[in-house]
Formats: sequence, structure tokens, C-alpha cells
Amino acid sequence: MEKEKINLLIVDDEEQFLASISKSLKLRDFNVIAVNRGEKAIEAAKKKSIDIALVDLKMPGMSGEETLKLLKQEHKWMEVVILTGHGAIDSAVECTKSGAYSYLQKPCELNSLLSALQDAYKKKVMNKKKIEEKKMNELLNISLSSSPREILRKLREMDQGD
Repeated sequence: MEKEKINLLIVDDEEQFLASISKSLKLRDFNVIAVNRGEKAIEAAKKKSIDIALVDLKMPGMSGEETLKLLKQEHKWMEVVILTGHGAIDSAVECTKSGAYSYLQKPCELNSLLSALQDAYKKKVMNKKKIEEKKMNELLNISLSSSPREILRKLREMDQGD
């Protein structure tokens, strides 16, 4: 039986970047749903349960900030990470107020992105399961010597439990 993967929605209008980052994250055991517009992201999230969304800020049509607000409004447990090449302090503050878990600048090192996604997923699981951070950290200390992939796998197991 194939193990369950974390459902990651990536929203970016730069097709080459979208293809590249999707491929990289699929290789790291994410189930990637990639779309190039905010409107498509909203539709995709209605069709499939999304754990984390990685959203570009500047896109034609619905902006990343609008996409963030709608995703958070319609999907209580989803965490959203903003990844943008057009960032500014004021937009970071606004996105955080609107519920973004994290705000990253392009270009972003893959390890930094993976860390942000892992932390966002941890928060999603904690919120959903109402687990205190102390307890979560105790559970994760077991996997300190494990790879990031193994930590994500353990978090996914917890998310699917009762």
C-alpha cells in the first residue's frame, strides 16, 4: 500500500518555476497540485483536501493575497505559505494578518522552503488535533536523527490518526 503524501497546492503564474518547483517537491514525497491562477487554486481546493498551499503574491486575475484570504476562509485547517519575488514589508504584514503561516522571498533555497512547509504542516496538524506544541515537540524529538522526509511522514501519520 502506498503511503499517504502531504497534499500541497502550488499557485504561481510563472510556468517554468511552477514546473520546476513541482518536480522538486514531488521528489520529496509531496502530492503536488500545481495551478497558475488564484481562481484555479480555489477550485482545486474544493475538489481535493489540501494540507498546505504555496501561493505567489503577484498573479494576473486573483492576487495571491485574495487567494490566501479565500483559501483560509473556506478551509479551516489549511496552512498557506506565501512565496514571492515581489515582496515588501507591508505586503508581508498584510498576508500575515490574513492568515499566512509564512512569507518567503524568491529565490528561496529549497531547504528553507522545505523547512517552512514542514513547519506549516506541523502547525496544521497541531491545530487540527489540538496538540500542544510541547507535546508535538516531544513526539518529534524521537525523530531528531531522522531525515526531513521521515519527520514529514511521522507528521502525516499523526494527521491521519484519530
